[in-house]
Amino acid sequence: MGLLDGKVAVVTGAARGIGKAIALKFASEGADVAFTDLVINEAAEETVKEIEAFGHKVKAYASNAADFEQTHEVVNQILADFGKIDVLVNNAGITKDGLMLKMSEAQWDAVLNVNLKSAFNFIHACIPSMMRQKSGSIINMSSVVGVHGNASQCNYSASKAGLIALAKSIGQEMGRKGIRANSIAPGFIDTPMTQALPEDVRKQWIEKIPLRRGGTVEDIANVATFLASDMSSYVSGEVIQVDGGMNM
Repeated sequence: MGLLDGKVAVVTGAARGIGKAIALKFASEGADVAFTDLVINEAAEETVKEIEAFGHKVKAYASNAADFEQTHEVVNQILADFGKIDVLVNNAGITKDGLMLKMSEAQWDAVLNVNLKSAFNFIHACIPSMMRQKSGSIINMSSVVGVHGNASQCNYSASKAGLIALAKSIGQEMGRKGIRANSIAPGFIDTPMTQALPEDVRKQWIEKIPLRRGGTVEDIANVATFLASDMSSYVSGEVIQVDGGMNM
């Protein structure tokens, strides 16, 4: 028996990285998985094959998560294909870093649209179905910089802080309908992006972490599975930092 047996999960931006790890973990725990990405390319098709290996239903959908109308169309198609949505993971995100004085309006708008507005879009589209079934778990993928801020990332930090406040507000609005909303705030996670950083930069990061290592995408996926499952049925409005103790 898996922790997510019988559940249908939607994960945005799941063709690779943390989103992919969450989708795979959910499938390993018994969930059927619908996931989105901007385009369905070879990476997305490979993710589909890996999820299928667990013997559960899976389908990938091309979707611009920042587009309100397109998001509603995709969610309606997912409901037609899967029948329900029990779990929503708002994971789609981008970075366009720079100092405030050098940041363009386009950089600001792009990050806020993809990181924050996309979560609004998907929650808005999924909430009616969750209300009808009087249950649901919404998980926003935030970041430690959304809690503590970070120089040269004012747009990214603001978007990730917004995801935390959004989850708390949804948790308050929808708790009476049995819908929970929480956030995960990853710290320094070993991904192709962080592995490409100069070695001295990586070393400086790791020296700040009490556990003396970067996190793995599986570390994030494990926490997401807890929040998606009935094991967290009395947990809502929380922010779980998965950072090796970097910000205790």
